[in-house]
Formats: sequence, C-alpha cells, structure tokens
Amino acid sequence: MVGKIVVSLVSLILLVGVIVGVVVVVHKNGDNDDDKSTKVQMKKVDEFCQPTSFKDACVQSLDKVASNDSATIKDYIMAAFEYTVQEIKKSLHETGKTNVNKESDPYNHMAVEDCKVLLEDAIEELESTLKKVSENEMKSLNDKVYDILTYVSAVYSYQSECIDSIDKPEYKSAIEKYLVNSTQLSNNAIDIVAKISSALQSSGFQIPDGLLNRKLLEANYQIGHDNYPTWFPVADRKLLANTPTPHAIVAKDGSGKFKTVSDALKAYPQKHQGKYIVYVKAGVYNEQVLVDKKQPNVFIFGDGAGKTIITSDKNVAILKFTTMNSATFGVNAPGFVAKGITFRNTAGPKGQQAVALRIQGDQSAVFDCNIEGYQDTLYYQSKRQFYRNCVISGTIDFIFGRGTAVIQDSTIILRKPGADQKWNTITADGREVESQPTGVALQNCKIVAEKELIDTKIVENFLGRPWKALSTNVVMESEIGGFIKPEGWMIWDKEHFEQTCECYEYANRGPGAATNARNKVFKKFKVLSPQEATKYTAGAVWFQGKEWLPATGAPFYLGLGGK
Repeated sequence: MVGKIVVSLVSLILLVGVIVGVVVVVHKNGDNDDDKSTKVQMKKVDEFCQPTSFKDACVQSLDKVASNDSATIKDYIMAAFEYTVQEIKKSLHETGKTNVNKESDPYNHMAVEDCKVLLEDAIEELESTLKKVSENEMKSLNDKVYDILTYVSAVYSYQSECIDSIDKPEYKSAIEKYLVNSTQLSNNAIDIVAKISSALQSSGFQIPDGLLNRKLLEANYQIGHDNYPTWFPVADRKLLANTPTPHAIVAKDGSGKFKTVSDALKAYPQKHQGKYIVYVKAGVYNEQVLVDKKQPNVFIFGDGAGKTIITSDKNVAILKFTTMNSATFGVNAPGFVAKGITFRNTAGPKGQQAVALRIQGDQSAVFDCNIEGYQDTLYYQSKRQFYRNCVISGTIDFIFGRGTAVIQDSTIILRKPGADQKWNTITADGREVESQPTGVALQNCKIVAEKELIDTKIVENFLGRPWKALSTNVVMESEIGGFIKPEGWMIWDKEHFEQTCECYEYANRGPGAATNARNKVFKKFKVLSPQEATKYTAGAVWFQGKEWLPATGAPFYLGLGGK
C-alpha cells in the first residue's frame, strides 16, 4: 500500500514546470524593461508548447496569458483548453451549414448529423474537463490527470470519427477544412496532459491507492457493493451480498413493468444517483437501444447469454446507416455494466459494417455476455472499457475502436465471411496521436473459428490490421488456432500504417502462436517481455483498472498470469 502523499501547490507547479519546460524567472529590483519581459514571456510560452505536435497553434492558443508575468501552469492549461473549446464550437457552427438531402443521400445526411453530435460531445466533455481544472488546485488535479488524458483523447477521436464517417469527398473535404484548427489543438491538449502525466511518473510521484476515482467508487459501492444479484458465481461473491431490487423489469410476456429495453431506459429518473438497475428477462428483444449520455451507471442484466437477446439488423451497405448508428445497443454514458445478455446484429456479411455493441461511456464493463455479428461487431468507440468471460464473434475488423479496451478470458470466434470477402481480421484499432493512452488488448482469450469457416479453406485469417497510423493491438497469454495466417498481421490497403502501428504479442500458445513468420513489413512488431506486456494489462497506467473495476462487480485481474 502506497502511503498518502501530499504535494503542495508550489512543489507540484515546480515539478510540472520543470518537465514541460516552463521557466520561473525572478526579476531583480528595478528590472522593468518591456522588451526583456516580453522575451521572458515568449520563452515561457515556447517552452510550454515544446512537447506539442502543433507548436504554432499552441502559441496562438496562449495569447490570453502570454503577457501575464504571474501566470501559473494551471492558467496555461486553462487558456489552451478554452481556446480549443472555442475552435471546436466554430467547427460545429460551420459544419451546421452543410446540408445533405435526406431522401436522395440518406447515408451522408446521417453522417453529417453524426458529425454535429460528435462535435457537441467533444465540446461538452472538454468544457467538463475545463471545469475540473478551474475548480481544483493543481495539487488536487494530480489524481485526475489520467482521467483528463482519457477525455481529451476522446475529444480528438470524436473529430476524427466525424470526418471518417462521411462518404462523399465534397462533404468530407469541406468539414475536414473546418476541423483543421480544432483537431490540431485537441492533439496539443493530449500532448500537454500526457507530459504532465509523464512528469508525475518520472519524478517518482505515486498516486495513493484508491485516490483517482474515490468519489465514483464510493457512489457505486453505496448500491453496488452490497446489492448485486445472486447469479454471480460463488467464487466472485466474496465482495457481494443480497439481491438488488431492479428499478425496471423488462419482459416480453408482460410479467415485467416494461416490454422493451428502450422503454425501461426512458423511465430513468432525472438526477438519479447510483446504479440504475434493469433486469431483462429471457426472450428475444428486436430493437435498437441507446443508453443516453444523461443516463450514467446503468446496470443491465439478463437471464444469461443466449437466453436474453437484444437484436437488430441495422447496417451500412443495405439500410444506409452510419457505422455508429448501426449499433444494436449503444452506450453514451459512463459507468455502464452489462451481465448475462446477448447483443446481436443480424445484418450478415452483405450488410458490411453492422455493429452489435457500441460503447462510448468511460469505465464500462461487460461480462458473461455474447456479442455477435460479422463486420464491426464490437465498437469500443472511446474511453476505457473492460470485457470478461464474453463470446465475441465476427469477420472483418470485428473488434475495433478508438478507445481503450481490455478483453480478458473471452472466446473470440471468427466466422465465415461473404462470398466476395476473402479474409478476416479480429482487431482494428484507431489510435492516431502518440500521447493517446488507447488501444486494444486481448488477454488469456481463446481464438477459434466456426466450422463453416474452416471448411471453406479459402479465407485468410489474421489477428488484426492497423486502422490508423498508430494503431495499438496486443494479443497476450491467449490460445491461437492454427487457422490464423503465420504472418499474423495484415496491412491496411492503400496506407502505410504498418510502418508506424504497434502490433504486439506475448506468451501466446496454440498452433497459431508461433511468431517466427510474422509479417516483416510491420516495423514495430514485437514479442514483448513480461515487463513490457504489463503495460497493457488492466492494472496498468493506460487503464487504471484498480481504481474503478471493483465497483463494476465484474471478475478481473490486474496483471499477467491471471494475477
């Protein structure tokens, strides 16, 4: 147990100042030369911006504090964030001018509408982060630095997703032009926060156990710690007691208060505190479900995967939904937990992108669930997500996203793709910024193939491919079937992401686990050491699982080897 460490405001400012290069200058008496003062201030600004990827944009964002000789690190951070918010608002305003006819071009109409929603989310989340910075002294912000990094990473990803979702070049190029400044500034915000995070680590400063999200944990434990269902395995009940009383019971036969999951969520009370518990009885629920961002801490459980099934067939190719809106079950709120449910998309290979489960909310956990589809089955859209004891099936890029996902002790099933599809890829991560703590890690999973796929003998199967330039994909301590190509990893056609992406393996087993023939064009491919592999576990800095997973009720381990 790490002892409680108290860092004074002055010492923390000096600590961060040294790392990001902000120089504290003490003027001698009578030294009031304007030119010299200006040079000093510009030096402070330049050095603050030194770790950023877009330095000119950073300098411009600090105009508000550049002439303030007494400005602190906190003032610099706030100025940079405030400027970024204003630029995203400008981007939203300009994007709002892009009108696409819904009847003649339903897909791009929906894509532009998605852009507006994503930019609104970016503004809201960055303003919320800015409020945290404003309301707290630096000494109390140190325990929130990793949370802030997660959220500013999502702010960047929303803007990237906005551009990616648009199909027609004329719309894409116009909106991309609007977003140039805001994406650069969002990138800088990630760099700045990551540098502070790095400063705390490299200085030997350690965050006390349980400090990072203590308030959230306490709020969840008031309901969750003593009131989880009796369907938890005996081995996992040591922290749990009593059966909760659901706020909403869903049953197709009318034995519950609601017949649809959507209606149960509509009953979510305003200003609800703690978990909102939804019990969905066995049955097939053919509906699209959305957990709205104003509905945090939804805990939904069923009578078991394969018994309680939520399903739809929304897809990109046939029904012209965007990937984001194709999800059978979408989650925009933090603190989401699901147990004992099947999330399914039945569009099939012809539907192409067709999501079964999409999660945007931070600190979400899904366990003992089936997630079934073909292309793009599971979308870990943003922030931190945990999956345990799940069965996830699909074909192309069927575990993909821009957030941080750790998947433990799950079965990964590759399915037979469409007749015109000759390959399968499990993961496709969308990391784009060097300082983003994002990526996907499969740990102690079993990678298998359905019989129909094995029988075809013409489909090439890969562990993954890089969706974006810095894509981070890790497979460790997992059993890999012999149907996986010896090359292991597939390039993304017409791109050169294999030069920069990160595809790692560690301590895998099975006939497909040999790494001696892995694709040599992947410049950063590596078999990790135990120390390196630990960086991608649930207990590592990138995920902070120790701080929030206990409150979810999901079984988990933080390190390697099931520990």
